[in-house]
Order: sequence, then C-alpha cells, then structure tokens
Amino acid sequence: MSKKVSITLLLIVVMTMFASIAFAVEASATPATGGGIEKFAEFIFGNVAVKWFKDGGWAMWPIIFVAIYGLAFVIWKFISLIYGKINLNTFLNKVIPLIKAKKYKEAAELAKANRGPVAAIVYAGLLKADLGLAAVEKAIENAAMIEMSYLEKGFIELSSAITLAPMLGFLGTVSGMISAFDSIAAARAVDATIVASGIKIALITTQAGLIVAIPVQFMNNIFLTLVDGLVIDMQRASEKVIEALIENK
Repeated sequence: MSKKVSITLLLIVVMTMFASIAFAVEASATPATGGGIEKFAEFIFGNVAVKWFKDGGWAMWPIIFVAIYGLAFVIWKFISLIYGKINLNTFLNKVIPLIKAKKYKEAAELAKANRGPVAAIVYAGLLKADLGLAAVEKAIENAAMIEMSYLEKGFIELSSAITLAPMLGFLGTVSGMISAFDSIAAARAVDATIVASGIKIALITTQAGLIVAIPVQFMNNIFLTLVDGLVIDMQRASEKVIEALIENK
C-alpha cells in the first residue's frame, strides 16, 4: 500500500470520528432529530468532550482540522522513520566481508534487499565500485543528498500544525472575550457570573490549541532525534564501505 493511500485512509477514518462531533453541534439546533446523533457523539467522545467542543465556538473547527492534519503527518512520519531504521552493525557485518572479497555485485544486491537510507546509499556506492573510489564517493554523496531530502519531508507540515493550532486558539479567545464584553455591555451591569462564563468559554479555544500543539511538538522533537540517528548511521556506513574499498586497492 502506497504512502499516499495510507494517509488518505487515515484521514478518512479520523475525519469520520470527528464528524460525530459536527453532527452533535448541528443537532443542537434541531432537537427533534438531533438527540440521537448527539448521544452517539457523546458515546464516542464523552459528553464532557462534546460540551467542551460546543462551548469553544467557531474557532474549534479550524483547530480540529489542524489536529487532523498534524495527526496524519505524525503517524506518517513515525511509520516512515521506523521503517527506514535498520540494525547498522548487522547490516555492515554482512556487507563489508563481501566488499573485502571483491564481491561487489553480491554486496550491492544485499544492500538493495534492505530498506532505509543507510542501505540506499551503500547500494548506490557499490554500483560504482568497479569505476574507482572517486566514483563511489560521488555516488554515495549524491544518494545521501536524496535520502536527506526524504528524511526532511513532513517537518514543515508538523511545524505548521505546531504554530497554527495555538494561534487559532488565541484568535478564538480574543473573539470570545469580545463577545463576553458585548454581553456585559448589553446587560448594562458588571455581573461576575457573565464575566466568568464569558472568559471560561473564551479560554477553551486557547486550551484546545495547546492540546493540539504540545503533543505534535513533542513528536516533532522525537522525529528530529530519529533523523539525527539515521544521518549518523549513514555516515558510519559510508565510512566503512570506503575503508573496505581502500583496503582492496
């Protein structure tokens, strides 16, 4: 299954889940038909979560979409990085003896049979093994640049989710505060109940934005660490391959 198909299916599943909240919100305007839908949403997410979402107002919708967007890329990035990680020592223990025995074709096929950026750059280098050390180094360098571009994919999208979620939350809070002050002005009196209720509802969107951004930021940091580890593995593998080829001269 391709990555695009996997992400599409994931988005469909997640959006279907959040759609129950949407039905609950819309159903509040039509009690005759909405009771069952709202109860279904409360069964899935809990009545507290549904009420919390409804109280947050319009700003909760873009925050939810950012949450879906961020979650999709978190899952995709996690799968791609875990899939690309191999046991470096085990891999080198199989490849290096073949290189030292000048069985470059067999070593290249072994690298091709393995997944991930480390195996990819070793495979690219070994394809040029008969052309000399300079050709191998150039091939490894070019392959490493391509693999790095793959490893960096998704970070812009994750950063966008991290930035947009709290910003949308703050926007919702400002809008909520304006509405709260409008209510106070309409009441022509400072009522602590009105003020407290308005501020509470306004702050829900800030809370929602942070709830989305913090986990995505945490996972983003983990992904950066995993990428650093893969880069180090790529460097070590390329050095070992070059050293083995030098010994063969």
